[in-house]
Amino acid sequence: MAMIADILLAAGALGAGIYCFVLSQRLRRFTDLEKGVGGAVAVFSAQVDDLSRAISKAQAQAREQGKALAVQTDRAEAAGKRLELLVASLHDLPAEAEPTPRNSFFVRHPNRQGAEA
Repeated sequence: MAMIADILLAAGALGAGIYCFVLSQRLRRFTDLEKGVGGAVAVFSAQVDDLSRAISKAQAQAREQGKALAVQTDRAEAAGKRLELLVASLHDLPAEAEPTPRNSFFVRHPNRQGAEA
Protein backbone atom coordinates (compact mmCIF):
# COMPACT_ATOMS: atom_id res chain seq x y z
CA MET A 1 0.00 0.00 0.00
CA ALA A 2 2.87 2.35 0.75
CA MET A 3 4.36 1.63 -2.64
CA ILE A 4 1.10 2.56 -4.43
CA ALA A 5 0.92 5.78 -2.42
CA ASP A 6 4.53 6.57 -3.38
CA ILE A 7 3.78 5.93 -7.07
CA LEU A 8 0.69 8.16 -6.93
CA LEU A 9 2.66 10.85 -5.11
CA ALA A 10 5.42 10.73 -7.74
CA ALA A 11 2.84 10.85 -10.56
CA GLY A 12 1.15 13.83 -8.92
CA ALA A 13 4.50 15.61 -8.53
CA LEU A 14 5.40 14.85 -12.16
CA GLY A 15 1.97 16.14 -13.32
CA ALA A 16 2.38 19.30 -11.25
CA GLY A 17 5.87 19.80 -12.71
CA ILE A 18 4.57 19.45 -16.29
CA TYR A 19 1.69 21.82 -15.48
CA CYS A 20 4.14 24.40 -14.09
CA PHE A 21 6.37 24.07 -17.16
CA VAL A 22 3.45 24.58 -19.57
CA LEU A 23 2.20 27.49 -17.50
CA SER A 24 5.63 29.15 -17.49
CA GLN A 25 5.84 28.81 -21.30
CA ARG A 26 2.42 30.39 -21.73
CA LEU A 27 3.28 33.17 -19.30
CA ARG A 28 6.52 33.84 -21.17
CA ARG A 29 4.63 34.15 -24.48
CA PHE A 30 1.95 36.26 -22.81
CA THR A 31 4.42 38.86 -21.52
CA ASP A 32 6.61 38.90 -24.65
CA LEU A 33 7.35 42.52 -25.57
CA GLU A 34 7.03 41.97 -29.30
CA LYS A 35 4.02 39.69 -29.71
CA GLY A 36 2.18 39.35 -26.44
CA VAL A 37 0.23 41.55 -24.09
CA GLY A 38 3.47 43.13 -22.90
CA GLY A 39 4.00 44.54 -26.37
CA ALA A 40 0.45 45.83 -26.49
CA VAL A 41 0.90 47.47 -23.09
CA ALA A 42 4.16 49.07 -24.25
CA VAL A 43 2.47 50.40 -27.42
CA PHE A 44 -0.50 51.73 -25.45
CA SER A 45 1.83 53.40 -22.98
CA ALA A 46 3.66 55.18 -25.80
CA GLN A 47 0.34 56.25 -27.32
CA VAL A 48 -0.86 57.60 -23.98
CA ASP A 49 2.34 59.65 -23.68
CA ASP A 50 1.88 61.04 -27.20
CA LEU A 51 -1.76 61.82 -26.50
CA SER A 52 -0.97 63.62 -23.26
CA ARG A 53 1.64 65.75 -25.07
CA ALA A 54 -0.87 66.57 -27.82
CA ILE A 55 -3.51 67.51 -25.24
CA SER A 56 -1.12 69.83 -23.41
CA LYS A 57 -0.19 71.52 -26.71
CA ALA A 58 -3.88 71.92 -27.61
CA GLN A 59 -4.61 73.43 -24.20
CA ALA A 60 -1.76 75.91 -24.60
CA GLN A 61 -3.00 76.92 -28.05
CA ALA A 62 -6.56 77.24 -26.76
CA ARG A 63 -5.35 79.57 -23.99
CA GLU A 64 -3.49 81.72 -26.53
CA GLN A 65 -6.50 81.86 -28.84
CA GLY A 66 -8.75 82.73 -25.91
CA LYS A 67 -6.51 85.64 -24.98
CA ALA A 68 -6.42 86.85 -28.59
CA LEU A 69 -10.20 86.56 -28.81
CA ALA A 70 -10.62 88.54 -25.60
CA VAL A 71 -8.41 91.33 -26.99
CA GLN A 72 -10.39 91.42 -30.24
CA THR A 73 -13.67 91.44 -28.33
CA ASP A 74 -12.51 94.41 -26.27
CA ARG A 75 -11.49 96.25 -29.44
CA ALA A 76 -14.86 95.49 -31.05
CA GLU A 77 -16.74 96.74 -27.99
CA ALA A 78 -14.74 99.98 -28.00
CA ALA A 79 -15.42 100.46 -31.72
CA GLY A 80 -19.12 99.78 -31.13
CA LYS A 81 -19.25 102.44 -28.44
CA ARG A 82 -17.61 104.94 -30.78
CA LEU A 83 -20.12 104.07 -33.51
CA GLU A 84 -23.01 104.55 -31.10
CA LEU A 85 -21.68 108.01 -30.25
CA LEU A 86 -21.36 108.88 -33.94
CA VAL A 87 -24.90 107.71 -34.69
CA ALA A 88 -26.21 109.66 -31.70
CA SER A 89 -24.46 112.78 -32.95
CA LEU A 90 -26.10 112.34 -36.37
CA HIS A 91 -29.54 112.58 -34.79
CA ASP A 92 -28.79 116.17 -33.81
CA LEU A 93 -28.41 117.28 -37.45
CA PRO A 94 -31.43 118.91 -39.12
CA ALA A 95 -33.31 116.82 -41.65
CA GLU A 96 -32.78 117.88 -45.26
CA ALA A 97 -35.67 118.22 -47.69
CA GLU A 98 -35.58 115.76 -50.53
CA PRO A 99 -34.00 117.40 -53.56
CA THR A 100 -36.17 117.71 -56.65
CA PRO A 101 -34.56 116.60 -59.86
CA ARG A 102 -33.76 119.46 -62.19
CA ASN A 103 -33.52 118.38 -65.79
CA SER A 104 -33.71 114.66 -65.67
CA PHE A 105 -32.16 112.70 -68.48
CA PHE A 106 -35.01 110.22 -68.69
CA VAL A 107 -38.45 111.63 -69.33
CA ARG A 108 -41.27 109.22 -68.74
CA HIS A 109 -44.19 111.24 -70.16
CA PRO A 110 -43.03 113.84 -72.65
CA ASN A 111 -46.56 115.20 -73.21
CA ARG A 112 -47.07 116.01 -69.55
CA GLN A 113 -43.78 117.82 -69.32
CA GLY A 114 -44.90 120.41 -71.80
CA ALA A 115 -48.27 120.81 -70.02
CA GLU A 116 -46.69 121.37 -66.61
CA ALA A 117 -44.12 123.87 -67.84
